[in-house]
Amino acid sequence: MTASGRTGVVMAQIGRFHGQKGAFPLLRRLLAGIILNALLLGSVSAEKPSGRGGPGEASDRSEGPADSIATSWGGHLKLRGSASWADSESFWSAADSTPLIDGNVEGRLNNTLFLGDQFRFDTQYETVWSGGDTRRATAALTENYSNLVFEDVRIGGIPNDRSQVMDLTSIIYEDERSVWYHRIDRLVLGVSPSWGLFRIGRQAVTWGNGQVFNPMDLFSPFRPTDIEREYKLGTDMAYAQLAWQDGGNLQLLCVPRRNPATGDIEGNQSSLAGKMHLFKGTTELDLLAAKHYEDVVLGIGSIGYLGSAAWRIDVTWTILDADSPSDNYLSAVANLDRSWVWWQKNFYGFIELYYSGLGEDDYFEALSNPDIVKRLGRGELFVLGRTYLAAMIQIELHPLFNVFFSDITNLKDPSGIFQPRGVWDFAQNFQLIFGANIYYGAGGTEYGGIDIPGTKFTTRTPDSYYLWLNYYF
Repeated sequence: MTASGRTGVVMAQIGRFHGQKGAFPLLRRLLAGIILNALLLGSVSAEKPSGRGGPGEASDRSEGPADSIATSWGGHLKLRGSASWADSESFWSAADSTPLIDGNVEGRLNNTLFLGDQFRFDTQYETVWSGGDTRRATAALTENYSNLVFEDVRIGGIPNDRSQVMDLTSIIYEDERSVWYHRIDRLVLGVSPSWGLFRIGRQAVTWGNGQVFNPMDLFSPFRPTDIEREYKLGTDMAYAQLAWQDGGNLQLLCVPRRNPATGDIEGNQSSLAGKMHLFKGTTELDLLAAKHYEDVVLGIGSIGYLGSAAWRIDVTWTILDADSPSDNYLSAVANLDRSWVWWQKNFYGFIELYYSGLGEDDYFEALSNPDIVKRLGRGELFVLGRTYLAAMIQIELHPLFNVFFSDITNLKDPSGIFQPRGVWDFAQNFQLIFGANIYYGAGGTEYGGIDIPGTKFTTRTPDSYYLWLNYYF
């Protein structure tokens, strides 16, 4: 069968999948796309000339564009286990006073199809099983203490595509103890013309210079407590980068979003943003302007050097919608990092200050502020107060074994979270990570536990200890 014939058969199968419902059409569509790529590449390999004729003959066929088609595969498998202990005053103890044992299995398959020197198509699929006592406890709290679990700020949630242009997430199985879902996290076509770069589809873009807190990163930022930052959640968007003078660039993006209540794409749910990146000697400068949901965000950032250390600073000014109950506010982050050698060991560390102008001193009142709750629910804001200090130190005890000590402190309380961990690359493509999340602070503080009116409980998060095994291919 010719390449066009085989392609027609596969496209017909894809058409059949589009009309089906349930958990597995998503996987079928992904597999159909992979099969289509394989058949196209196989057809190209089978039908293009080898460059040799028969005995005593010379081929006069020249190589065509198909010779520049290539594909790349990769991915990982991760096994995670954790145990958490709730304080007797924590509202988690209302559901279960015993240790909360949880598990997680994550598989990810990445494919890149290169079409010549300018075009590429990236597809990244992931499937995740997660379950254990925390999920069961969350269900019990929601049922018995619904006032303690805020509607827009739930723990252990499943990524959903309610606001995305494409719905590429599907739940395969779910009950009160476990959930198994799969999703396409990257589905993006990119082209690299002489003037820069253009990408459209589900992708990830990171702006800003924060190490832990990043007010300039408006689109699916990492949480400050995330110790694993390999992949951001993909966002449906169009992104362009234009080359500028002296190595700088202008980045533009458009993020259309659906209103979760209506399912319609709406302007007041979407984002349109631009960022200019400039160089002046060894100093870098960022200028940001964005229409983000109903707000306007303006920002400026810079990177420079102070001796053997690097400094970074970002400042944003958010102009809220006229109907917002809060005032326009300033956010800022500044950090300093450097590496050094002590006792014949490599060290690296940083210190960072963060200010959130939207934060409040009364934390329970902050959880009643619709502007704060909205940003907590959207994954843009992660703290309730105003001023924070973050620090991290990394020690390379062996080229294959590193230890990290991270800390985030609310300077007003004070309270915070301490995160020690070890990372051991014990074999080729294998990695073992172990560590803890330890919360500290007196009662009534943000991390020590906010008193919940009308109950004997606080919002203190349980301390947890974890062990992860990662395999990369």
